[in-house]
Amino acid sequence: MGDRGNFTGFSDDTLKFYKGLAANNKKEWFDDHRGDFEDHVMATARDFVVDMGERLELIAPNIIADPRVNKSLFRINRDVRFGKDKSPYKTHLAIFFWEGRRKRMECSGFYFHVEPELLLLGAGLYMFPKEHLDEYRRSVVHPTHGPKLAEAIGEVEGSITVKGDGRCGLYGGERYKRVPRGYDPDHERADLLLNRGLTAFAESPIPEEFYTEAMVDYAFEYFRKMAPIHRWLAEMVERVGE
Repeated sequence: MGDRGNFTGFSDDTLKFYKGLAANNKKEWFDDHRGDFEDHVMATARDFVVDMGERLELIAPNIIADPRVNKSLFRINRDVRFGKDKSPYKTHLAIFFWEGRRKRMECSGFYFHVEPELLLLGAGLYMFPKEHLDEYRRSVVHPTHGPKLAEAIGEVEGSITVKGDGRCGLYGGERYKRVPRGYDPDHERADLLLNRGLTAFAESPIPEEFYTEAMVDYAFEYFRKMAPIHRWLAEMVERVGE
């Protein structure tokens, strides 16, 4: 993991930067505030990645926490080639810790997302690649793997709560409308066959812990409760191609 980070909390300036960017999503504005981005977003985020990664080793021993852009830190530039929205920058901070031998976005992991009014924490695999989707479906109906998934889902749903205006639950991606061909639509876990991905999530207004070193503890408690789904998915990914 390397040296321990020096994370002491994010700041009002972190959120202020993203508020400004949301109102002025242009290269000229970003260039004028690049110093704020480096000082109040990236420097703090790198420290968070190191300290959070060290903590996550307690529940995911092979976790990858790499405080570089295009590793644990998502790049701020948007891919504007295909969408109608040509805004050049993302107006949120996104961090991912993953576990597995495959490419970052082909592995299950833990996700940390901040925008001016919202904190989102998640665990799982947001979108299954084709070969993952095939293995996922086989696992859902498997006599051993399927019940373990149902048990993991029950454990996570029974433990995650959020206060106030927050919400939490499971997300299966842009779900299919019908059970895929070759599978029994009356299977006891048929609803899970509609998923394109599988994540647990909890979102809320920005908590007071965000501004202190306690943000690591705060996020870890959610990640710990989401870990059963992560572990099931990590094991599933290891079976892909067998």
